[in-house]
Amino acid sequence: MPSRFTLAAMNAAHRALIAVTFGRVGWRFGSTPALELTTTGRRTGEPRSTMLTAPLVLGDALVVVASRGGDDKHPAWLLNLRAHPEVTVTLEGRPPVTMHAREMTPAERAQHWPTITATHHQYAEYQRRTDRVIPLVLLEPVADRT
Repeated sequence: MPSRFTLAAMNAAHRALIAVTFGRVGWRFGSTPALELTTTGRRTGEPRSTMLTAPLVLGDALVVVASRGGDDKHPAWLLNLRAHPEVTVTLEGRPPVTMHAREMTPAERAQHWPTITATHHQYAEYQRRTDRVIPLVLLEPVADRT
């Protein structure tokens, strides 16, 4: 499983790619949008950002996968948004948008997991590596919530 250092290095490399190309490269991986998710640290209260992909887009909502490469531990960003579900999402260098994050219910996950793994095979492999159920997280624009 990727170490904390490896994950941090991958995030730094992703940010560097976006920076050196002035945002022309790094915001999409094929047809999959990349995003910067900023959560509030559950212990520190400080902003914490990570680069992720959204393998599923549902209208204005985005779905991200809390895989951590198939590690047995959840990613820190998931733990943070459980404590503070209001997050900020930046897409393609646009201004950040406030969103509400929530884990999908088991029924929602069962509905969407096959769609995600059909086109993003690595997530099925990550699930095989761990006994934990890898959560899917729905990011919904705050203005869209009723």
